[in-house]
Amino acid sequence: MLQIGDRVVYPMHGAGVIAGIEDHEVFGEGKAYYVLKMPLGNMKVMIPVDNAENIGLRDVITEDGIRRVKNVLEDPPERVAGSWNKRFHANLSRMKSGDICDVAAVARNLILQDRMRKISSGERRLLDLAKQILVSELVFAFEKTPQEVEDWMNGLLEKNGFPH
Repeated sequence: MLQIGDRVVYPMHGAGVIAGIEDHEVFGEGKAYYVLKMPLGNMKVMIPVDNAENIGLRDVITEDGIRRVKNVLEDPPERVAGSWNKRFHANLSRMKSGDICDVAAVARNLILQDRMRKISSGERRLLDLAKQILVSELVFAFEKTPQEVEDWMNGLLEKNGFPH
């Protein structure tokens, strides 16, 4: 069982800290909830303790995970054929996996695509979400500020031929 103070990642929301465990009554049934404080966006999320594993709540990545994210950001982008709608749904599906490397790949691909040819507003929202999720976890993994993490990411993308 997770403890207060643990740093965890909630897929499609990003990383946060378990600020508490509270009991609430829902539909006449008492349940325990993790109270997850999300530092980016200053959001508070409540997750049923008995369902935390099913929704993909996981620990923040370690050094090995950071290396894997670095490799993804340095890899050449994947060009997805088809309409923006098809790309959007493929990217959304990858992000829902909760895998930080999938989120990094979505961010990398959309950043490149936006620099070559402006992306749609739907893809722009997806890119913003991917960057938020990625930065929120890397802030905890690196013990750095969001700006330092974004600078690190931009540096990797620039090395790979993606001018900022």
